[in-house]
Amino acid sequence: MSKVYLVGAGPGDPDLITVKALKCIQKADVILYDRLVNEQLLKEAKPGVDFVFCGKHPKFHILKQETINHLLVKYAKEGKTVTRLKGGDPFVFGRGAEEAEELAKHGISFDIVPGITSGIAAPAYAGIPITHRDMGSSFAVIAGHRCKGKYKEVDWESLAKGVDTLAIYMGITNLPYICDQLLSNEKKKDTPVAIIQQGTTEDQRVVTGTLGNIVDVVEKSKISNPAMIVVGEVVRFRSRLHQLNLLNEDPVELEALEA
Repeated sequence: MSKVYLVGAGPGDPDLITVKALKCIQKADVILYDRLVNEQLLKEAKPGVDFVFCGKHPKFHILKQETINHLLVKYAKEGKTVTRLKGGDPFVFGRGAEEAEELAKHGISFDIVPGITSGIAAPAYAGIPITHRDMGSSFAVIAGHRCKGKYKEVDWESLAKGVDTLAIYMGITNLPYICDQLLSNEKKKDTPVAIIQQGTTEDQRVVTGTLGNIVDVVEKSKISNPAMIVVGEVVRFRSRLHQLNLLNEDPVELEALEA
């Protein structure tokens, strides 16, 4: 009997895959996977599996979402076990809800398999707790880009005034705008910011600064997508770990924050 699994592959480090997600990879007849999925995970698939690369680079998608939806339905109706493999979690900016809805419309059985999302994992690998009882008891996850005319604008005022820590996905291109919005809504210029590029992978890079200087820091450091933006006092915890020599990284990255 056919079934579709909408699976979170985690944030990049292949060791962060869940046991259930790994089982879904191993039993699939077809795997549709995105750009940010660590391809080491694909080696766990059984012989003869069909791989479909779905792409999704910023501003350029190898396959449109409608095409992906169509393929999920098509393969399932052929009686195949289908695993839709997404970076992070399928329901955190992963369009998993759209795919689930399409499958439901066609009466196709599916399971949602949660994954570790980069908004929590990338800061953790960078020595930044997303919450801390002395620094931040609330956090929000935010999409840093929006399709014009399709979604309501982010409520930056509520985020700036009512949430301790912001984890912003897909926001590097719009970083100047994001900083301007937060500053114009009374967030202080010295609010700490960290940018984590390719978080949890061997190529992870971290730079820190403040809302007042992080745009210049990112430009100077040539940070690019994929990257997570973390805004809030919890970013300062990273410097504590550096001072205790608990992070195996170059502490020069802290200069912009401490200046």
